[in-house]
Amino acid sequence: MDSGTLAWGITAGALVLFMTPGVAFFYGGLVKAKSVVSMMMMSFGAMALVGVLWILVGFNMAVAPDTWSWASNPFTENFALQGVGESDLVLAFFGSTFAIITVALISGAIADRAKFGSWLVFAGLWSVLVYFPVAAWVWGGGWIQNMASALGFVDADGNSTVSASGVLDYAGGTAVHINAGAAALALALVLGKRVGFAKGAHKPHNVPLTLLGASILWFGWFGFNAGAEANWSYGDGVYGSLTGETTFAGTIVINTLGATAAAIIGWIIIEKIKDGKATSVGAASGAVAGLVAITPACAFLTPGWALVLGVLAGVICALAVELKYKLGFDDSLDVVGIHMIGGIVGCLYLGFFANGTGLVYGADGSQLLFQAIGALAVAVYSFVIAWVLGFAIEKTIGFRVKNEDELAGVDVAVHGEEGYAIVE
Repeated sequence: MDSGTLAWGITAGALVLFMTPGVAFFYGGLVKAKSVVSMMMMSFGAMALVGVLWILVGFNMAVAPDTWSWASNPFTENFALQGVGESDLVLAFFGSTFAIITVALISGAIADRAKFGSWLVFAGLWSVLVYFPVAAWVWGGGWIQNMASALGFVDADGNSTVSASGVLDYAGGTAVHINAGAAALALALVLGKRVGFAKGAHKPHNVPLTLLGASILWFGWFGFNAGAEANWSYGDGVYGSLTGETTFAGTIVINTLGATAAAIIGWIIIEKIKDGKATSVGAASGAVAGLVAITPACAFLTPGWALVLGVLAGVICALAVELKYKLGFDDSLDVVGIHMIGGIVGCLYLGFFANGTGLVYGADGSQLLFQAIGALAVAVYSFVIAWVLGFAIEKTIGFRVKNEDELAGVDVAVHGEEGYAIVE
């Protein structure tokens, strides 16, 4: 591996790792002042725990030995990255950052009311039971990546009989965003509503902090999407091999810029129509919605179609975040409305507009079918496992704090700290 490829692999991984503190800032600004430490600690806790688990077992598990495997046995080869070459260690670092941020995203759904220790128990179990296997299905040679052959759409020579070979998910629409969003919905249902939950009852305590977090996310997302351009070739019992191919780099970065910018416009237009004002929190949320939607699609769209996707994501997600009030679930920071819905929009959009295999290019519709099956399968699997884990934790060690601690603010009750200590 040449030095330039090595440098870019490390840089991209560092950019994605920096995104998790970005999540902490983004979420931290949206909660009340007496919960900001708790909210940010959930992201930093994910960095610590999931980072360790990825080195021990995650890197190994995120490979499917054959199409229908759940995951690889982490203890049979390369346990704790023993025997892994230098190039693949760089790829292991890059992959770890995806696992970390996926878990951190879930925490936004249970803001203001979760115990930190219980959150870490959930985060560790969900990583092993859900994220690591789903990564194997989507990127590690599993059934979602090779859906045509998995579902029998092949001839006697093993060649696909349809235009698509599998689900297109370049950087995590299914494995990251739908996965996290479905788990977030499950935990929101298990923990129940915050005290006094109602539209307008919980306002962000620090809007500049949220804008800072969104800015860090947009900055880091170029590593998130373009970093995946370091091609993953599967086999030999490891997650992949860093090859340095850069075929789609220009497409990826311009689409990551364009879709995000267009989503901001789409979101604030909806805000202006609905509420009479375009807000800065709305602009930040629109940016994240656009980033989510372009994640699976960044390498497979022309820039014009990426702009259209961004506008659609901004509009649809701005409307989707209102569903929690109509359906009666308390997704505190709109993880479902932004990440699950945005991820679904980005994945299904590829069925229509993916270069070569989308319906607008005269393809047979198999890409849309595969995208829908992959999105649904990941959402259902993640939701079910997350609900079972969350329910079990709540009924044993407890997941939600006491109502009096929630009203007073969980920072002091859980961490013994205040985000803003005013000294006379």
